[in-house]
Amino acid sequence: MHSVEVFLLVAGAVAVTAVCRRRGWPGPLVLVAAAIVVSFVPAIPRFEIEPEILLDFVLPPLLYSAALSSSYRDFRTSLNSITRLGVGLVLVSAVVVALVFWWMEPGVPFLAALVLGAVVAPPDAVAAAAVGKRLGLPRRVMTLLSGESLINDATSLTLYKVALAGVATGAWALADGLTIFALAVGAGVTVGLVIAFVVHMVRLRLDDPVVASAIGLLTPFAAYWSAEALAGSGVLAVVAAGLYLGHTSPRAGYATRLYEEPIWSTVDLLLEAFTFALIGMQLPWVVRDVIASDQGLRHGIAVSLLVLVVAILVRPVYIVVTARFDHLRLRGSHRPPGDSLSPRESAVVSWAGMRGVVTLAAAAAIPITSAGEPFPERATIQLAAYTVAIGTLLIQGLTLPWVIRRLGVGSADESVQDAAQEAAVRVATADAVQEVLERQREDWSAHLGPERADELIERLSGVWRARATAAAVMLDPDSADELLPDEPDPLAEASGLTGVMRQVSPSKVPTAEEGLRTQRLRREIVAAQREVLMDRRDSGELDEAVMRRMMRELDLEDESLSSSWVTRVQRR
Repeated sequence: MHSVEVFLLVAGAVAVTAVCRRRGWPGPLVLVAAAIVVSFVPAIPRFEIEPEILLDFVLPPLLYSAALSSSYRDFRTSLNSITRLGVGLVLVSAVVVALVFWWMEPGVPFLAALVLGAVVAPPDAVAAAAVGKRLGLPRRVMTLLSGESLINDATSLTLYKVALAGVATGAWALADGLTIFALAVGAGVTVGLVIAFVVHMVRLRLDDPVVASAIGLLTPFAAYWSAEALAGSGVLAVVAAGLYLGHTSPRAGYATRLYEEPIWSTVDLLLEAFTFALIGMQLPWVVRDVIASDQGLRHGIAVSLLVLVVAILVRPVYIVVTARFDHLRLRGSHRPPGDSLSPRESAVVSWAGMRGVVTLAAAAAIPITSAGEPFPERATIQLAAYTVAIGTLLIQGLTLPWVIRRLGVGSADESVQDAAQEAAVRVATADAVQEVLERQREDWSAHLGPERADELIERLSGVWRARATAAAVMLDPDSADELLPDEPDPLAEASGLTGVMRQVSPSKVPTAEEGLRTQRLRREIVAAQREVLMDRRDSGELDEAVMRRMMRELDLEDESLSSSWVTRVQRR
C-alpha cells in the first residue's frame, strides 16, 4: 500500500467525518458504510496495512487520549463494574464464541477457535461514547463504557497471544496462561506508572508548553513499547500512564493543558477516521480471500453470521446474570451508596457492544502459517471477525440512539448536581481569595499605609465575594435565600480588581509597577482558586468533569495575563 493511497484514504475519511460533525451524524457508522460502498469500485486498490502498525502506532495514542480525559476517581469508584466487563465479559465472550465456532468447524483445534474468540471479544467505546455524549448518557454509564474499553483490549490481546502460542505448540496449560496474564498486568501497570511519574516530574520543571506537549505525544508509544519489551501489557501501560497524567495535569502548567487539548482532539479525529474507513475498505477483500480458499463462501458467511449473533447476545446475557456483582462494595471502595446502574442503564450498556480497532488489527495479524502448517481456517476466521466488527457497528450503532431514547436514559439529574457543586465551589473560592488578600496586608500597609491597605482588602474581598455569590445563585437558584444578603452590597458595584486598586492607589495614572503588582495578585488568586478545585476534587465534593470545566476558565485567565501589555513591557 503506497503512501499516496494512505493519504487519500485519510483525506477522504476526514472529509466524511467533517460532514458528519456538521450534520450531527454518527461518524464511525457513516465512515464504515461509505468505505464499503467505495471499496466495490473496480479501480480502488486493496488497502493492506501491516497489523503491527495498527497495534503499535494507532492503538496507543487512542487509548492514551481516552485515559487522559477519563476521571481516575470515577475509574477507581467503578473498578469492580469495569473489571466485570473489561475482564470477565471478554473472557466469557471469547470462550462462548470459540465453542460455537468449534461446533461449526469440528476439524479446527479449539485453540484456533479461541483465537477468533479473543479477536471479536473486546468492544470499542468510540462509537458508543459519541452517541452517548450526543444524547446525554449519565456519567456513570459513560465511565463504565470508557473504563471497559480501556482494559478490555489488554485482556483480549493477552488471551490472543496465549491462544496463538497454543496453536503453534499444539498444547496449552492453564497455569501458563495465568502466569502470562499476571505478568502482563503487573509489568504493564508498573511500566506505565513509572513512565508517567517521570513525565510528570519533567513537566513540572518545564516552562515550555510546546516541548511539554511533544513529550506528551511520545508518552503513549514509550509506555506501550517498553511494556511489550518486558512481556507486559502495552495497553495497560498506556492506560495507567494516561490516568496518572490526566489526574495530575492540574499540577502542570496551564499552557500545557491549553496546548494539549486541541492536539489530542485532532489526533483522535485522524486516527479514528482512518481506522473505521479501513474496516469498511477491507471487507470485500476478505470475502475474496474466502472465495479463493477451499473453505467455501456460503459456509463462511453462515459461520460468520452465527458468530455475529452470538457475539451480540453474549453481552446482554452476561450483564443480566452478573448484575448482582454491580452492587458489591469491596473493602476500601469509594463507591457511594446507590451508585449502581439501574435496569434501564444496564440495558443501554448491554447494547453498546460495537467492535473497532483491536478486532481489525488482531484479525489482520493472524499468521498465514503456524508451526510450518497453514493456520486452520484463517480466511473464515478473518471473515467472521470482520463481520462482527462491521455488523455490530451498523446494527448496534444505528439502533443505540433509539434504545437510549426509548428507555428514557438521560443525565438531567446530573446537570442539577453539577450546578450545585459548581455553585458551592465558587463560594469556596471567595474564601480562598480572602486568604490571598490577607497575606498582602503587611506589604500593602508598608506601601500604602495601614488605613488604605485595610480599605483595599475590604473592597477587593467584597468584589470577589459578590461576584462568586452572583455566579452561584445563577447556577443554583435554590441557594439564593442562603447566599444573598438582605441588603444589596454596594461593593458589588465596584469595577473589578484593577478598578478597586486604582481607587485606593495614590497614583492617578497607571504605571508599569502598579500593573505588575496587580498581575502578580491576579496570578496568586488564580492559583488559590485552582487549589480549591483540586482539593474539592480529591475529597469527592467536586466531580472531575465540573473541575475540568472550571479549571479551563482559570487556564484561560492565566493565558490572558501572559498576553497582557504588562507582560510585554516586562519582557523588554
